[in-house]
Amino acid sequence: MSTKVRWGILGTGNIARSFATGFKALPDAEIVAVGSRSQATAEKYADMFGIAKRYASYEALASDPDVEVIYVSTPHPFHHENSLLCLEHGKAVLCEKPFAMSAREAREVIDAARERKLFLMEAMWSRFFPVMVKVRELLAQGTIGDVRMLSADFGFRAELDPSSRLFDLRLGGGALLDVGVYPVALASMIFGPPADIQTKAHLGKTGVDEQAAMIFSYADGALALLSTAITLDTPQVATIIGTEGSIQLHSPWWKPEALLTLTRAGAEPERIDVPYEGNGYNYEAAAVGRALRAGRTEEETMPLDETLQIVKTMDSIRSMWGLRYPTD
Repeated sequence: MSTKVRWGILGTGNIARSFATGFKALPDAEIVAVGSRSQATAEKYADMFGIAKRYASYEALASDPDVEVIYVSTPHPFHHENSLLCLEHGKAVLCEKPFAMSAREAREVIDAARERKLFLMEAMWSRFFPVMVKVRELLAQGTIGDVRMLSADFGFRAELDPSSRLFDLRLGGGALLDVGVYPVALASMIFGPPADIQTKAHLGKTGVDEQAAMIFSYADGALALLSTAITLDTPQVATIIGTEGSIQLHSPWWKPEALLTLTRAGAEPERIDVPYEGNGYNYEAAAVGRALRAGRTEEETMPLDETLQIVKTMDSIRSMWGLRYPTD
């Protein structure tokens, strides 16, 4: 491992630009190469962030011996093949959420990483924000007693456009995979896998889930009430409720930048500010760097078995809706 962790970026879309922007807060990491499907887009992205190596193919990026870890930021249906490509070339991988289109795909990528003893993680960036670290601390300390309920939503309004990836089945369109994965993953972080799922969705003209609601129940009787949408602006608030109080993550909870509210029985709500730097992507990238320096192939904050379980949960939800993708 070099002094700085050397990253490659696979894909040059909006999220890849946000990820690279986060490196301003990372003194021990650098982006040394970018791969795109065309030289022009690779050049444009590289010029934007001062990256020396610009490749017109993902294969060329994955083959670069100077690259230690690759961030896969392509659309959902390509995560599987892009991650496998990087792993086959001996590269560690941070793959954008949703990790895969199905549990079958997720399992294949995870198996490939474990067989090669390479680092692999889903880029569930919310997990790594200081506010979310504080939430886990409060829950572990029993600050709000036994956690019995979670309420979380993530919806935004996009105009119907059949050519947009959001409304295109071929590109994994729909609310669940795009933003519903956030509340599903939050419920997983707090409760683990659900024992039972109840769900309803509205499938729009293009066949994708435009809005959906889910109720997860657990063996101890706890409940998670979740909703998601790509045609509605929702409050984007998450509330964790225990027997002795509650924790509220303010909007947008999935990007919990600096604030939460703790309410305990018989006490006034307490505002807790948590120091925050960068744009948020720096925290997950830093976690990957620490894992690589320590020789770990997984990150305990977002372990691969949990990632697989989250994808299985979403498979079950889609099955109840009768929603299938071409990759299925």
